[in-house]
Parts: sequence; C-alpha cells; structure tokens
Amino acid sequence: MLDVSNLKVCYGQSEVIHGLDFSVKKNETLAIMGRNGMGKTTLFKSLIGILPLSQGEICIDNINVTNNETYQRVVNGIAYVPQGRMIFPTLTVQENIETGMEVSKMKKIPDDIYALFPVLREMRHRKGGNLSGGQQQQLAIARALVTNPKVLLLDEPTEGIQPSIIKDIANVLNEIKKLREITIIVSEQVLSFTMAVADRIIVIDKGNFIHEDTRDNVNIEKIRGYLSV
Repeated sequence: MLDVSNLKVCYGQSEVIHGLDFSVKKNETLAIMGRNGMGKTTLFKSLIGILPLSQGEICIDNINVTNNETYQRVVNGIAYVPQGRMIFPTLTVQENIETGMEVSKMKKIPDDIYALFPVLREMRHRKGGNLSGGQQQQLAIARALVTNPKVLLLDEPTEGIQPSIIKDIANVLNEIKKLREITIIVSEQVLSFTMAVADRIIVIDKGNFIHEDTRDNVNIEKIRGYLSV
C-alpha cells in the first residue's frame, strides 16, 4: 500500500534522512520508534509532502506521488495527523470533522466515525479548543478518517495524553484497521502503546533505520535500550 525507496531529506546542506527504504502492506500497522530528534516527524512530513525530498520515491497503492503536492497526496489516499494534533480551536467538533470531507465529497459525517468516537458525538457542538488533549487527538484522527485514506500517518499520537486515554486510542486504531482495512503508520516513543497496535516495529536513529522486528518477535529490552537517552 505504501512503498518508499531511497528517501533522503535535507535541511539546507544537512542531510537528515539518509536513504530510507520500507514498504507497508494493506491492513498493516507499522510503528516507527525513536527518541526525540531522530527524524520521525521529518520522515512523516516528507511522506505527506510538507517537506521536499532531496532524493527518493514514494508510491501509494502503486501510484507514484513523489512530485505531488500535499493535497494531491491526500486525494491519492494518504492522511496525516500531525504531532500536537493541530485541530481548529475556534471551530466546533462537527465543523472540524467536516473540513476533512472536502476531499471525499461526503455530504454528512459517516455513522462509523461517531461509533468509533462516541465522545465526539456528545461534544459535536463544542469548540475544538475546549476539548481535552485526548479528545482533541480523537478529533484529529476522525478528521483524517473522513478523507477515506488508504494510509493513515499518526505522529506521536500519545504525546501529552493520560494513560487511560492512550489505551482507548490504541483500541480505536485496532478497530479502525478491522473496519476499514487501512494501513496505519505511527511514530511513537511509548512502548506499551506500540505493542498494543503495531504488527511491525522499526527503530530510527539519526535519520537511519537501525532495527526492525515483528511484534511477535520483538525484544522489549532491546527496544527500550534504543529509546533511552
């Protein structure tokens, strides 16, 4: 569903992502783990087209989107929930979700969105800025889902969220994958969350992939070692 080859990203003269290659299958959840500053967000921004590549190729469902603008990549099936969520604080919950519907041309918010996120139905007339961090994260995911993505990118979804809500978000992501059969790529530092959602884990360090394993074979202590400062 997503194929990335020899992906390189530079800030000025400095190369920060060094020729990454990876593929993610339909209905697979991949977690990219690493400490702060190791390249997770830069990688995600390059996949969605916010940052230009200096080299490499990105294909979504066998369509080459390397030279596409961000909105064209969204039309081709990639959705991005950025770090910090970036919802519209002055719009209502319903209006926030509707901003994502321009791409999919839906006339109304699908019932399965509110089934996945019942709290958003209850709060649909409340301003986005008045929600808790966990509720805003759910809203950001809902907004991404109404674009009907084939690939969903989630950058640090557990950041600043209390543990009980982290579990809820993990459950929702597993439910989304079951219902929609989409590919999910999550960047993360919380190992318990990763183990709850990921089929496969890749560790990134200074713009290079240094370790990869399936969830069934993962060495928890080894991953912890990579994540500790």
